[in-house]
Amino acid sequence: MAEGVGRTVAALGTTQTLAWASSYYLPAMLAVPMARSLGVAVSTVFAAFSAALIVSALVGPYAGRAIDRWGGKPVLVVSNLVFAGGLAALASARGSAGLFAAWAVIGLGMGGGLYEAAFAAVVRLYGSASRGAITGITLFAGFASTVGWPLSSFVEAHAGWRSACLTWAVLHLVLGLPLNLSLPRIGIRASAIPVPALGEPDPEVAPPTNTRRVAMALSFVFASTLFVSAAMAAHLPRLLQLTGASLAAAVVAGALVGPAQVGARLLEYGFLRRLHPLLSARIATLLHPVGASVLAIAGAPAAAAFGILHGGGNGILTIVKGTLPLALFGPHGYGERQGLLMVPARIAQAFAPLLFGFFLDRWGARAMWLSGSLSLAAFGVLFFLPRTPRENTPAMGDGEALASTH
Repeated sequence: MAEGVGRTVAALGTTQTLAWASSYYLPAMLAVPMARSLGVAVSTVFAAFSAALIVSALVGPYAGRAIDRWGGKPVLVVSNLVFAGGLAALASARGSAGLFAAWAVIGLGMGGGLYEAAFAAVVRLYGSASRGAITGITLFAGFASTVGWPLSSFVEAHAGWRSACLTWAVLHLVLGLPLNLSLPRIGIRASAIPVPALGEPDPEVAPPTNTRRVAMALSFVFASTLFVSAAMAAHLPRLLQLTGASLAAAVVAGALVGPAQVGARLLEYGFLRRLHPLLSARIATLLHPVGASVLAIAGAPAAAAFGILHGGGNGILTIVKGTLPLALFGPHGYGERQGLLMVPARIAQAFAPLLFGFFLDRWGARAMWLSGSLSLAAFGVLFFLPRTPRENTPAMGDGEALASTH
């Protein structure tokens, strides 16, 4: 990896770790003390969080369009300020109205500061040679829960949940803001760059036969897989216990998801990057239903295997959400297109914990049929996507490919 690209990946990887830890992974540690202090139900805290996800979905296309025109640096810098303001507002909340308002502001930060924005930022810098950079960012941010949960829990235990929120707000200002300010500037003005609409092809990439249909298929794949990911994140220990696993075994299996995600991303960075992202996507979507089948056949003894298979697929899918649209449509207009593609996915993510919990209550462990079927449907849809020819672009790290980006 070229030195300049490596610095960009390290900066964005660090800021993404901060962004995810202080938003998506915040309720897991702080929802209960937050609800107790505010006099609301824990479900109300998670409802506010779901509202933030919907806000982020609506903001995403506008943030992506801004990155297409002005580069990722200004958008990500603003996201740090918005995150800090939202977290400070959350620390100051005194009731449900303040809670929802603060999470709405955090949702604005999520819309312009999570993976889609970071991926669009590197694509705006490095164009079609961005696959390795996208993978590198996810390798860093794969440890967001590993960093975020202990820090939130530690500060909450010693100084309360409000201090934990303020700590994250300060970190956005003293760590995230300088790192995002250090990102390279784009080399050409946005006004000179055509920005295709969602269903329009990149003029420099051989387009799919029906671009709008391909875009709709990708939206379905992303929404289905993100629904499964969010459902498992919220209910995996309970699901495994319903199959007969003990609480200890369920916790161990859940703990294996994170390392499996990172391991799968290392595999993508090494071997799978030689393949078309469409093949990586097919492998990734198949791992969850394979794990569910093993769990259904073998029962509780297969809990760890399920955690590893689900985590591995989830880890690769995080990368595919950035690399597959780039391979199919090219870098022009990537940010706005990516934001539009992810709107259904973010909405599905917002409702997944509630809906899957409902089916767990009704069906018990058979709710895995829902998550497995959605993953298999996504796997099937991927076979209707075209495998477009690769551009003759040097791999990331070649000086010629990167020289024109600065």
